Amino acid sequence: MSSFRFTRFAAARASLTLGVAAAALTALTALPAMAQAQDAQEEAATTSADGSVIVVTARRRAENLQDVPIAISAFSAERLENQGALDITDISQITPNTTLENSRGTNSTLTAFIRGVGQQDPVPGFEAGVGIYLDDVYLNRPQAAVLDIYEVERIEVLRGPQGTLYGRNTIGGAVKYVTKMLPQEFSLKVRGTYGTYDQADGVVTVSAPIGDIVRVGGTFARLSRGGFGDNLNIRGLENYNRDVYAGRGTLEIGGYGAPIMIRISGDYTRDKSDPRNGHRLIPGIRSGTPVLRDVYDTRAGLNAPKQDIEAYGLAMNISAELTNTLTFRSISAWRKDDSFTPIDFDALPAIDVDVPALYRNEQISQEFQLLYEGSRLKGLVGFYYLDAKASTAFDVLLFTTVANLNAFTAGDVRTDTWSVFGDFTYDFTDQLSLSLGGRYTVDKRNSTILRQTKLGRSAEFGGTPLVLATTSNFNGQARFTDFNPRASLSFKPNSDHLLFASYSQGFKGGGFDPRGLSTAAPDTNRDGVRSQQEIFDFLSFEPETVDSYELGWKGSFADNAINIALTGFYADYTNVQVPGSAGFDSNGDGTNDTFIGVTTNAGKAEFKGLEFESNAVFARDFAGDGSFLSFNGTLGYIDGEYKRFIDARNIDVANLRRIQNTPKWTASGTFTGAFPAFSGIITASTTVSYRSKTFQFETPSPFLDQKGYALWDAALIWRDDADRFSFGLNAKNILNKQYITSGYQFLATAPDGTPTRNAAGNFIPTLGTEGVATAFYGNPRQVFVTGTVKF
Repeated sequence: MSSFRFTRFAAARASLTLGVAAAALTALTALPAMAQAQDAQEEAATTSADGSVIVVTARRRAENLQDVPIAISAFSAERLENQGALDITDISQITPNTTLENSRGTNSTLTAFIRGVGQQDPVPGFEAGVGIYLDDVYLNRPQAAVLDIYEVERIEVLRGPQGTLYGRNTIGGAVKYVTKMLPQEFSLKVRGTYGTYDQADGVVTVSAPIGDIVRVGGTFARLSRGGFGDNLNIRGLENYNRDVYAGRGTLEIGGYGAPIMIRISGDYTRDKSDPRNGHRLIPGIRSGTPVLRDVYDTRAGLNAPKQDIEAYGLAMNISAELTNTLTFRSISAWRKDDSFTPIDFDALPAIDVDVPALYRNEQISQEFQLLYEGSRLKGLVGFYYLDAKASTAFDVLLFTTVANLNAFTAGDVRTDTWSVFGDFTYDFTDQLSLSLGGRYTVDKRNSTILRQTKLGRSAEFGGTPLVLATTSNFNGQARFTDFNPRASLSFKPNSDHLLFASYSQGFKGGGFDPRGLSTAAPDTNRDGVRSQQEIFDFLSFEPETVDSYELGWKGSFADNAINIALTGFYADYTNVQVPGSAGFDSNGDGTNDTFIGVTTNAGKAEFKGLEFESNAVFARDFAGDGSFLSFNGTLGYIDGEYKRFIDARNIDVANLRRIQNTPKWTASGTFTGAFPAFSGIITASTTVSYRSKTFQFETPSPFLDQKGYALWDAALIWRDDADRFSFGLNAKNILNKQYITSGYQFLATAPDGTPTRNAAGNFIPTLGTEGVATAFYGNPRQVFVTGTVKF
């Protein structure tokens, strides 16, 4: 890192420190409030299977879910436990029009799509389309964003652009992960899980008060599981195993009715699982290696660097009630993560398309909010700042006649962004309300792209290479500004029903493809010279926007025993960023000897859809105190299509392209029954979820696209009356369905995605010699028992 960049980042860190100090001083000197309304996080609670009132903080204040004019799903800790949810990807099956999944090679990198908008490629330079928030701290990169579920208060999924209140890169929606507050009395909880594939998880949580207003606590988690398959080439490596150490520590001052709440928290995760390697779907073109029978097994030969993901962060959340109508909040955070991972695209023992990879991310963020809550007017104004750096280093090792030839690629992206925002709701009457909001964003990007041809592994991976040529040494800067408005009109004919119409706009910044190659830039003016402007235009891409329109109805019946939410939406998606990678012949010998990134604003798309969610309690106390029967149902429909998609030949192929990671239909149904037994309550639940055909990329792939499938889960949980003991049995994917979640493909295809063959009838590789059509699969059937003891 240059001295200038180091100084800039250090200055940002110093600025943040001053901001935190100022915020803390403001909070500690705030006048005691006449009315001591709880902080939104303290008040928030979500639905249990028994139909309890649902309260969320989607608009940065605590509200009944039925009063929020936003399409939102909320999951309480109890419901997540009943579902057997292990990490946030598990809620994807029970949330309409939402895809959350592991991004191919690791357990920790997240691919997220909501309503057709997201980002599959996790390298820096590409911004996420769905914002992930940990206790209101935005996670700038997808690495280490697959959050394990333990000591969680609730998870909220907000669908549609959330740019006004959640700002950065929530063009598709936002996922809020909220941890539990510390209790006011001493607490010790131990949870243990054992299951198939040698799953063995342990979570210990302890907290204690220090005086009347100070509490300290922490959680340690050890999460482990054997592999669903094996690496048949490297002895001792399992495939799809889990080896995670994690912890959180928290210091809280105030809250629980006090006018001031200060929460300082830190978290740490270390994932040393074996690399997740894919299953080849075609025989080796050169070697003839047959396809393995078990889809969870692999023959991948790359295991350097050793897979190792480390992520940690600190955050300070301050809330101070200045008056009975004004509340000040400050959210300060620093986060860092490093991911070493070997990516064996071809999943074969010999070097063909092997990529040792390193991801490094660091961010500092500061947010200030001033909330007003009057009798008719409610809302907030705020300021957000983020200074982030993200870098990658890839060795690209191909099968060549030159031993140890390496096409090295390094991308470095520095982001400096700030925004001001506001959102207010005015109640004209008890029935009619208008919400208006907007956010102005300034997004600055500085990107460096270095590509070299080397002999030997790079220093990042323990080698001492000889640099033969530098093919790219690019530095580019770009600045993007945008204003995103939001408006919503709500009408409540009575206390049980809400009708709303809304408009919102989402914005995702542009940037530079970190895998681009300067020498691949076209000579657009045909003057025989590849100018700096032509290189800049080739490597850069512009921001994308979504204009979303919604009509919704939320209704409650039978004294809140039945809750229904129905939303219809239309979204106009413009200047769509389409990242891609392809083999490239850098030396003109007729054989692709590297791969390059080519990202364009090729597309314009439209989405139309419906989302339905329901929660119904059929009976209460039918078999004794605390007994009930309930049903939770979801249905999502989205009709998405490209209206324009310009390919590399400058031809519009919109009719041949599909919306990736977005099934047309998603549905789920959960039936739950509870009845008293053994001095407690037994809760039995079963869930069936369905997702229709899913395209992995914009270009259809007969290898990787997943046909529609259904999953069946079930759980049986006993909790004692004193809430000290619980014991549960969970079964997931009971029918052992095999389904593809992601993959790689480097094969020659026709414009419609149909693979082409040579005269001998073989597929034609576009990178390497064996051909790449490699798939990753969702988890097979798992059965596990969990016991919890509280002291």
